Amino acid sequence: MSRVRVLVGTRKGAFILTSDGKRQKWDVSGPHFGGWEIYHVKGSPVDSNRLYASQCSGWFGQLIQRSNDGGQTWEPVGNKFEYDGVTGTHQWYDGTPHPWEFKRVWHLEPSLTDPDTVYAGVEDAAIFRTTDGGQTWNELSGLRGHGSGSSWAPGAGGMGLHTILLDPKDPDRIFIAISAAGVFRTDDAGQTWRPTNRGLKSQYIPDPNAEVGYCVHRIAMHPSRPEVLFMQLHWDVMRTDDAGESWHEVSGNLPTDFGFPIQVHAHEPDTVYVVPIKSDSEHYPPEGKLRVYRSRTGGNEWEPLTNGLPQCDCYVNVLRDAMSVDALDSCGIYFGTTGGQVYASADAGDHWTPIVRDLPAVVSVEVQTLP
Repeated sequence: MSRVRVLVGTRKGAFILTSDGKRQKWDVSGPHFGGWEIYHVKGSPVDSNRLYASQCSGWFGQLIQRSNDGGQTWEPVGNKFEYDGVTGTHQWYDGTPHPWEFKRVWHLEPSLTDPDTVYAGVEDAAIFRTTDGGQTWNELSGLRGHGSGSSWAPGAGGMGLHTILLDPKDPDRIFIAISAAGVFRTDDAGQTWRPTNRGLKSQYIPDPNAEVGYCVHRIAMHPSRPEVLFMQLHWDVMRTDDAGESWHEVSGNLPTDFGFPIQVHAHEPDTVYVVPIKSDSEHYPPEGKLRVYRSRTGGNEWEPLTNGLPQCDCYVNVLRDAMSVDALDSCGIYFGTTGGQVYASADAGDHWTPIVRDLPAVVSVEVQTLP
């Protein structure tokens, strides 16, 4: 019977939750790196023993940790991220220029085919790649060399490159998202990039045809249909059917279209999940009711999923990397909250249960389906 491993990054360490295919009883391992902020933990899709973690603190800075045994032991790997000489500036809200600066790794995306190849999205926004298991990292400098950096600005959490999607049908195509710049795509394995934001809108950008400057919170795809992407924008849930060439809104009947995470069902490419919160200044569920919303039609028509979730006096948030799915049948859906709960549904969202409570604030949730 298959097993499930849930990798949880929190403000004070990483936790690993494991269960069999029934997903009823869970073993909890951790905290790993107790006291450290673990921004993201993710496993290789081709080697279930290989895990990577982004470990950071204001005192010691940024580290990358690697495990070769499923998280039982860890070792720090190459933590020098080599820029290759590309320089530039971006503008903060006050209009003054600042040099490019590397603060933390927001997101780690292991290759679909090679456990030693990993992409890293960092703050201030740039993308790096290692091909030797994390020992050395080199920037894919074409992104910052695009020339639009003066129009990028930090979101409330910083100007992070927070999403990396690898096209399973085209190894040269990668999508990334930056807050607040938008979505960029490469079709030549990272040598050159171009913005793919047509159709997005923002009340803060007076030019409706602006190429960049959009506060994209998260993008997601189903591997069987990589030309279709779903997006949680600062406001609005969006969809593209042409690999980002044009976007259209699919918020439909959501109670609010502000939120952070967005995910796609493992087996149903038109089944999408979001977690709406009240507004960009009130980061908690509307009416204090924690509800995941599901669309089985690729957007526009949404249904609230509440069974097992708190429906009164709940004021937690769910961050952009804190939702994931497993590949079992039926598909499991998982998300973590800033209140330290990790909720799971073994039936595609119909019923929920907290599989662990009282963790530090959850920053990321990733799931591995194991043999």
